[in-house]
Amino acid sequence: MKKNTAWNDLLVEGEVAHAEPAASYRAGCFCGAVEVEVSGKPVFAGYCHCADCQAWSAAPINAFSLWKADSVRVTKGESEIGTFSKTEHSDRKFCKRCGGHIMTAHPRMRLIDVYANLLKGYTHEPTLHANYASKMVSVRDGLPKYRDLPADLGGSGEMLQD
Repeated sequence: MKKNTAWNDLLVEGEVAHAEPAASYRAGCFCGAVEVEVSGKPVFAGYCHCADCQAWSAAPINAFSLWKADSVRVTKGESEIGTFSKTEHSDRKFCKRCGGHIMTAHPRMRLIDVYANLLKGYTHEPTLHANYASKMVSVRDGLPKYRDLPADLGGSGEMLQD
């Protein structure tokens, strides 16, 4: 799988940046003590079916939007953010006041997942299903289904059927 250039805001060498302002979206925790802003476009967007996302969100599927770290900024309540790291692959961020989930940093990928359903005004345009081997429900939407992750994100790149 190749990165979709429409979703990748990295400039190609020699390309001139356009003067268009980058889109920005705000997200917050359940009580509003923490707010985050993302700008530009996500590098990847899709659905995760891994057991960790299922347990963390108490849902069968997590709608993710992966952003470059420098595109994510905490605008309110940074001292209220707690972190839980079950593995070295993800640092899950939550509000210490209400327990509301905010984002997950993925240090190995150098990307941050700001949960798509929290981003006000953001239109989630998923391009894939990750960790489909762990699915609780089948989704027939025509998107690629990866056993774990696409090779670009450090996975095997192995695809599964709907």
